[in-house]
Amino acid sequence: MRVLLTGWPSFPDGEATAGDVLSLRSVRSALTSARIDNETAWSPVFRPGAMRLEDAEPSRYSHVVFVCGPAHGAQVRRLHERFGDCHRIAAGVSVIDPEDPAVTGFHRVLARDEPGGARPDLAWHAGTTRTPVIGVALAPGQREYGGRRRHELVHGALDRWLSTLDCVRLPVDTRLDSRDWRNCATPDQFGSLLARLDALVTTRLHGLVFGLRAGIPVLAVDPIEGGGKVTAQARALGWPALVGAESVAEPGVLDHWWSWCLSERGRTAVHRRPPEDGLLTELVTELVTGLKEAR
Repeated sequence: MRVLLTGWPSFPDGEATAGDVLSLRSVRSALTSARIDNETAWSPVFRPGAMRLEDAEPSRYSHVVFVCGPAHGAQVRRLHERFGDCHRIAAGVSVIDPEDPAVTGFHRVLARDEPGGARPDLAWHAGTTRTPVIGVALAPGQREYGGRRRHELVHGALDRWLSTLDCVRLPVDTRLDSRDWRNCATPDQFGSLLARLDALVTTRLHGLVFGLRAGIPVLAVDPIEGGGKVTAQARALGWPALVGAESVAEPGVLDHWWSWCLSERGRTAVHRRPPEDGLLTELVTELVTGLKEAR
């Protein structure tokens, strides 16, 4: 017996959701525990380099199991046609129309939900591993810096690097908007959001400031050649995890500071008071003094 595990994440034009993939993991774990030989077909868009459905030779398999999602549509019907000589089972699927050829093409359907009944989703049966949750706050063009701007280079390098990390990457924006729920409406909301993260990667000055105020390590990257306001603020606050525009593409630089931010050293450093604490109130003090003198 050899089972081919499939689902919507197997189709090149399908969609890989967290529930689909976790359900496939759950079934694969159960089959492996039962010592049933199995392989999983993945979309090349979702998992490049993994076995593709088109490369799965039907004669190699005794069974095809389709996991999760709706038992519906042309992709599922084509699965029946291609693996017509295999015993086909649907597990944890939604049955919308029991007479649909996509449903009747299976030898057996173990529905998650169907007219008249429902049972827990297969994703309940698989465990997940907690990974770091990081925010990513990127600066806009900042055209005031003229020819020193390196935003395209820096953000391109960060995009490629961030895609290699095993973590949750959450876009966050310092821009406030009281009309759009996708954005924070107040500084308090933004600070509360950052406080729930494990770390922050940012090319914004206020990303650095708010991250450190919220008590999370910040990997600050300055998008200005020679250093701009991000570099200046990192130095003013005595924060070491700073990468310049000239160094962002150098091998290992981002990895080094990323590891440091998530290490005990990084977590400890963020809780210490910045050097010369009085500097934090110096601007306000000078402003008040200047206003009084101008009366």
